[in-house]
Amino acid sequence: MVFSSLMFLFVFLPVVLIIYYLLPAKFRNAFLLVADLFFYGWGEPVLVLLMVFSIAVNYAAGLMIDKAESEKKKKIILIASVIIDLGMLAFFKYAGFISQNLKIILPFLNIKVLEIPLPIGISFYTFQIMSYTIDVYRGNTGVQKNPISFGTYVSLFPQLIAGPIVRYRDVDAQLAGRHENAELFAKGVRLFMAGLAKKILLANPMGLLWDTMRETSGRGALGSWMGIIAFSLQIYFDFSGYSDMARGLGNMFGFEFLKNFDYPYISKSITEFWRRWHISLGTWFKEYVYIPLGGNRKGTARQIVNILIVWMLTGFWHGASWNFLLWGLYFGIILIFEKLFLLRLLDKLPAVFSHIYSICLIIFGWVIFYYSDDVGGFRALAEFVPTLFGGGLISDDALHITLSYLPTVIMGIIASTPLIRRIYDRLRNKSERFVIAEAAAVIILLIICTASLVNNAYNPFIYFKF
Repeated sequence: MVFSSLMFLFVFLPVVLIIYYLLPAKFRNAFLLVADLFFYGWGEPVLVLLMVFSIAVNYAAGLMIDKAESEKKKKIILIASVIIDLGMLAFFKYAGFISQNLKIILPFLNIKVLEIPLPIGISFYTFQIMSYTIDVYRGNTGVQKNPISFGTYVSLFPQLIAGPIVRYRDVDAQLAGRHENAELFAKGVRLFMAGLAKKILLANPMGLLWDTMRETSGRGALGSWMGIIAFSLQIYFDFSGYSDMARGLGNMFGFEFLKNFDYPYISKSITEFWRRWHISLGTWFKEYVYIPLGGNRKGTARQIVNILIVWMLTGFWHGASWNFLLWGLYFGIILIFEKLFLLRLLDKLPAVFSHIYSICLIIFGWVIFYYSDDVGGFRALAEFVPTLFGGGLISDDALHITLSYLPTVIMGIIASTPLIRRIYDRLRNKSERFVIAEAAAVIILLIICTASLVNNAYNPFIYFKF
């Protein structure tokens, strides 16, 4: 079940909200846990057992770490839980990839390629659940002794499928006692509708433009650039829209989740871009991988190695395909150069040049990101890249497609900057009647998004496969 579906919008969410607010506060976590597991099991009920197993293992690990008398025992328990968590992630996400590559490297062994269905959101909830046991071991958070509260934290449906990756210590107090109120609920509705509009009205049309342009032969260099720009907008509005919907849903149930995107396409360096894009993932790798490896505390050479390790893992976290590893190394190498000397140079340049530098590297990074094994791999990547720099300016077909989508592209570019947010804040602060206009805008957006969902079958979600 996805947030941008009629089933979720008009059946699941209203029913869950009504029952949730009718129940006494002491029963709300238990009900949320049931609703969470139902939501997750909607497509593949058997995979709920995998999540329940993960919850049980890490709940028990937290209790044992808390009760262990020696540092050695605590470390053994932590390592065992991490091995189980990463082992499940590796099996379901990477076993097929590993067996496929071993079959190529060792054809004489007649290795069977494993075809294992990928549990939705396993990369997100595995990292989330690991943050709990690691923080309990470090003493950064207290142990959760209530299994229902812990299960609710892990399976909370607003951010279960695609984040943001919520650390336990950030919601510990909220699990114990939330203060739901009309103001927070209204904020959640506004945020959810903003995310839904991003997804339905911007991400989906950009996805159609990318698919159409990619399949247009002889499109020319401008056609190829228009296509990959459309994909860059699609993946941003798709993922940031989902994150906004997740945060909005959290507000409706009394939770406050941290922001996951902060207008990344206005960045003036790749370093800044990764402070603004998928903030929860960057924070996770920094706290649980980069700093434990030594961070920047052991000299430049060690820092470079640490950056490469983190970015290889970041790339591979996104998917079991060599292009993701290449994508991670691509950004890792750029970040190393920026730390060594490029940032100083970029600071001296006019902002327009540093922004052009950043956006070009970001867009080319999305080219690498897109061409996984599922869509042709390196061969398709090698065929697409030359079209960005040759094959004529633009074909008649590509020009027609570009012009038909141009208003939406322009709107997407504007919406990827803080401009609309600044206008919104200014109007909200100056007009006492703005609340009425805001409520009307939310209703109109819901009607438009619903009409779009009814009329269009195209409604993919890119990060579901991660």
